[in-house]
Amino acid sequence: MKLFPKSAFARTVALLALILLINQVVSYVMVSNYVVKPSIEQINELVAKHIRTMFIPRQHSPETERELIERYREETGIEIFNDLEARENGLTNSTYYGYLSDDMSNMLDGEAIVRVSQGNEFFIWVKPPKAPDFWIRVPLESMQKGQFSPLIMYLLLIGVSSVLGGMLFANWLNRPLKALEESARKVGRGEFPEQLQEKGASEVMAVTRAFNHMSKGIRELENDRNLLMAGVSHDLRTPLTRIRLAAEMMPEDDTLAQGIVEDIDDMNDIIDQFIDYVRLDQQEKSSRESLNELIEQTVANVPDSWEKNFELALGNLPLVWLRPLSMKRVIVNLLENAERYGKQNVLVSSGYNKKQKSVWFSVSDDGPGIPEEQQAKLFQPFMQGDKARGGVGSGLGLAIIKRIVDRHDGCITLKNRPEGGLCVRIELPLQAVSKVTKQAD
Repeated sequence: MKLFPKSAFARTVALLALILLINQVVSYVMVSNYVVKPSIEQINELVAKHIRTMFIPRQHSPETERELIERYREETGIEIFNDLEARENGLTNSTYYGYLSDDMSNMLDGEAIVRVSQGNEFFIWVKPPKAPDFWIRVPLESMQKGQFSPLIMYLLLIGVSSVLGGMLFANWLNRPLKALEESARKVGRGEFPEQLQEKGASEVMAVTRAFNHMSKGIRELENDRNLLMAGVSHDLRTPLTRIRLAAEMMPEDDTLAQGIVEDIDDMNDIIDQFIDYVRLDQQEKSSRESLNELIEQTVANVPDSWEKNFELALGNLPLVWLRPLSMKRVIVNLLENAERYGKQNVLVSSGYNKKQKSVWFSVSDDGPGIPEEQQAKLFQPFMQGDKARGGVGSGLGLAIIKRIVDRHDGCITLKNRPEGGLCVRIELPLQAVSKVTKQAD
């Protein structure tokens, strides 16, 4: 269901809110039936007794009866009005209550009407069955307007306080999970944060302990790989240097010597790519840079031996947090691929997606392109495309680009152009890049 929350925090809060809602409904029904309703019935019965008292037959003279009625009104505050006088004294501002009318009719042995008016004073209006042309107004001065339904305000206050307390509890319960999520993102980008504190529920502590053990193991594997790669590169470069010196001492017109030197250069480039793939400038800090300036500087400094025509179509971009050397390496690798596999023109574009809060740039060539079924595999190390765009290099170029983009929480996509060629697009989210920077600094 779409309405069902996905996060543990939202589910906990929703569960607490549902339980509290059920509790409030049950409490309201119970208090209404066993506290409020009996109190109203007692008030209604008391009013009925007063009205019955007013209609008890008396053996007095009219003057004495009027005097008794006047004294009764002064002592109790109960007054009798005809319809016109009742409307002039606030009957029109009263509310009819069917339940009270039925109850009053049973106690007065006839059809009665009960209305209630609330204001500065609280009055109960009754049209008795023995005097249907008159209204009897009974004041209840001790009951104010806000006191007639205090239960709703009380339950609302308790409900809001309980939900806020539940949110604080759920936030405390899920805080270790947030820290675990953030550390997992760092490890995924190739960073290794400090060991997390084992706190929270027992299950969360167990997961945190396992994550710390996993992070430590990955860090050790990464260090061993770096050490192995450094040792291999060092051990390979020494004999390669000797072979190069020996080849250069051979006659200059010797094609074999020329081929050996070229092979040695290729091997050195491959070793450099291996080292780049392993290290990826892990110690480089992020800074707020202009992506357009990085693109312009990189394009302006391409080797003179490159033959393609590079065009720029850059949009207005905000400054973004990124690792400039790593991002330059991405641009250089993309331009190198376009130079290698394109025919004549290379287009470098950039733009800003305000709605998604992300920046992007793309490198498009006019080469043969890559079949769609092979595009996803090209981001794996040592994987190359078909013969039309493969067979050269170590197969680490796109893998290096992918790792750098992942460390910036970005995404990379490949797409064949309708007019021919390949378009490589990289998108960097502003928010995620900003978080990476704060952590790196």
